[in-house]
Amino acid sequence: MTVMFRCCAALCAALLFACAGIAPPRAVETGPAFELAGRIVVRYQERGFSSSLRWKQATGRAEIWLTAPLGQTIAYLEADGNGATLTASDQRQYRASSIESLTKSAFGWRFPVDGLRYWVFGEAAAGAPAAAIERDGARRLVRLQDGDWQIAFIYSAPDATRPSRLDIVGNDAEIRLAVDSLSRDAP
Repeated sequence: MTVMFRCCAALCAALLFACAGIAPPRAVETGPAFELAGRIVVRYQERGFSSSLRWKQATGRAEIWLTAPLGQTIAYLEADGNGATLTASDQRQYRASSIESLTKSAFGWRFPVDGLRYWVFGEAAAGAPAAAIERDGARRLVRLQDGDWQIAFIYSAPDATRPSRLDIVGNDAEIRLAVDSLSRDAP
């Protein structure tokens, strides 16, 4: 009986040790539902990446298409409560717990979707410290520090309520996102 107990305990310990390095899937944070079309330029590790971007965000689900200038899909990213999946142009699939960790492992740079879903509307994500927020005379957000991301909000006109461009700097990447169209509550 003691030998069986020891074997069972050793097996359980081995299973726990093996699973310890696997992060559980994260639920896709809620935020405004929207559809965005734009362009993205990323500089990281002395390299660059540029693409058109289409992003559909709904409660509990995100879908992002990165496309080449002639419309070919470079990558399709989707995330829900089960984690994130990237489908490359060669149809190979990669999985991770979040889009941010998936883009870091696949591309070498993090795509900060959890904060970005608010930033594109010129809003700070819930929990952002007030000291890290800078507003202009019209009370629009112009600078924000969110974790290790520094965001500059650029507006196309003095009366614009949403930014037309975001310049985002993090520890591992500089991202410029130009927003061509943005609509809330997309299906």
